Amino acid sequence: MEHPGDSDKGRRNALQHEKSPYLLQHAGNPVDWYPWGTAAFEAAAGEDKPIFLSIGYSTCHWCHVMERESFEDPQVAAMLNETFICIKVDREERPDIDNIYMAVCQVVTGSGGWPLTILMAPDKTPFYAATYIPKEGRYGHAGLMELIPQVRQLWNTRRAEVLGAGQQHMERLRRFMETPAGSGLDQETLHEAFSNFVGRFDKSHGGFGDAPKFPTPHNLGFLLRYGKRNRDARGLSMVERTLKEMRRGGIYDHVGFGFHRYSTDRSWLVPHFEKMLYDQALLSMAYLEAFQATGNTDYAACAREIFTYVLRDMTDPEGPFYSAEDADSEGVEGRFYVWSEREIRHVLDAGLAALVIRCFHVLPNGNWVDPAGHGDAESNILHLEEELVGPAVEVGSTPGSCGAELERARQLLFAAREKRVHPHKDDKVLTDWNGLMIAALARGAQVLGEPCYEEAARKALRFITERMAGENGRLLHRYRDGEASIPANLDDYAFLVWGLIELYEATFDTRFLARALWLNRDQLAHFWDDAAGGFFFTPDDGEELLLRQKDAYDGAVPSGNSVAMLNLLRLARMTGDADLENKAAQLGRALSGRVEQYPAGFTQLLCALSFALGPSHEVVLAGAPESEELQTMLKALRHRFIPEKVVLVRREGAGSEEGPPLEELAPFLRAYRSGEAAALAYVCSNSACALPTSSVDRMLQLLGEESNGATG
Repeated sequence: MEHPGDSDKGRRNALQHEKSPYLLQHAGNPVDWYPWGTAAFEAAAGEDKPIFLSIGYSTCHWCHVMERESFEDPQVAAMLNETFICIKVDREERPDIDNIYMAVCQVVTGSGGWPLTILMAPDKTPFYAATYIPKEGRYGHAGLMELIPQVRQLWNTRRAEVLGAGQQHMERLRRFMETPAGSGLDQETLHEAFSNFVGRFDKSHGGFGDAPKFPTPHNLGFLLRYGKRNRDARGLSMVERTLKEMRRGGIYDHVGFGFHRYSTDRSWLVPHFEKMLYDQALLSMAYLEAFQATGNTDYAACAREIFTYVLRDMTDPEGPFYSAEDADSEGVEGRFYVWSEREIRHVLDAGLAALVIRCFHVLPNGNWVDPAGHGDAESNILHLEEELVGPAVEVGSTPGSCGAELERARQLLFAAREKRVHPHKDDKVLTDWNGLMIAALARGAQVLGEPCYEEAARKALRFITERMAGENGRLLHRYRDGEASIPANLDDYAFLVWGLIELYEATFDTRFLARALWLNRDQLAHFWDDAAGGFFFTPDDGEELLLRQKDAYDGAVPSGNSVAMLNLLRLARMTGDADLENKAAQLGRALSGRVEQYPAGFTQLLCALSFALGPSHEVVLAGAPESEELQTMLKALRHRFIPEKVVLVRREGAGSEEGPPLEELAPFLRAYRSGEAAALAYVCSNSACALPTSSVDRMLQLLGEESNGATG
């Protein structure tokens, strides 16, 4: 599949030997790109040149724009080659490098993004930072044609000033990365974050603030938890409005399913069209939790559709999940996804076409124009602005039949769309993002009762375990084209442990719990900061970069520290290991200074804090796992939103563990037996345990849930 930069232009640079799709896209550029490594830095020192570092990823729209404008241009390339040693980095392959230099960009310019452009000395000290730089200057800002000669002159004639600027940037970076002392996290931290979201909530369209709008599902997870623990209906209300508006909007792919990256406008209509694996994983979990909290089957349906997309389009035959799909096809952003009225009438019969045109607000002249001016006229982004009742009446259908007809139309449109030129697919496998998807599918298996989701999660985990571990058994970060490489970072460990915990609670196979505990020990051994607490992003034996970073900010993806804190708490409650509970408390204290500055930026960490503050619960079900009584208890637990709990099954009789006995992993369970009952539930809350019960209603009562006489 050809993609920008893939075609051979008569020469190939050093990127031709790489595995990253992003780096390979640039292998035919006239720029003499190096991959990050010793050879590049030795060349810079030997030739006495500064370094031009360009960081991006394969599905980044503006990365493609900068390549077409400048990196494929012989004149720009010649200037770059003469002045710099040029290095290309895939931010998804090397998030450690990206994190450091993105922080540089933020402290120097006040903002960040991709493509990221850094100019630095051969010793890796940055002296200039920017994001996208056009070929020619615009609006008073220099383009590459002006910038490169200026840098060359400064490097040759005023180098001391250049290097001095670099040292100033480094000092600012060190201050930026310092972890300020905090007073500790408590209920007030949760209240402050919630108030921030209430103040920024968009009552008209859902979400928070103005354009652009990002899904950020962990924000919604925090709001669900806060609303439940404080009996504040606003939490659930904000979540529901946001999930409904996103699902109706153009940010959702109504034909092929799955969510696009983010919305460029306030109403979720116009997305950046790339699709990222981590968004699918995190959003599916948000919709699953909303389904548990409300019983609204529309949320369950959306989670199923996301899984359908991932399992159909983003899953390797061997089991792991691919990273992303591009926004562009045929050089045009969104072309694969948009429709003209004429195309719809050509694919569908008159009745179905009328229904689709009315329901999805298809306009004769289109509702969207590619901002770069390359798109087709009359392009429509399909979106719903209301429930189907009104449109159904207008086209002579009932709401029920309208849904069935729309599904038939969707299938026909999907079949027609499959014949188009597809966006580029980044087929590298990343351990951290796969960990998120494993967690999501395992959660889906629990909540929706779908064994196929469990099997998909198992298969992906098996691939990572067998193919993405080094000789010492430690994790590796990236796999592509038969090669696993790059030492794992904190996110790889934390996200995969999350997936393993969810798989244990989906299957109660002790092998998953044992593996989670082993990886967690390895993570503590190589990433934990013994001096100040918390986890560094890189291991103690990893490549030496400018600084060893420790982050907790929950951006598009939650931070490894935030996920690790909840992992520690859940594993502590599952095993009775107080040391893990203490480590979680130390982590919270270590990062409290940052969190206190802006609690709403750390919502995944606040989910862990909510668990730690309680009330939280340990539920042990003892009995034969296949028994109707135990399955009824499980169903009751899984169909309700009870986030601050862990669930273990003490197997008895047939169907004993394939892995280590549970009491070896959790010695406190040795005395837990079902006795004469078919199944017993042992419920402990806030370090106090109630008498075991065989009643589902009593079990739910102990968990603070209203049973309504339900049995699940």
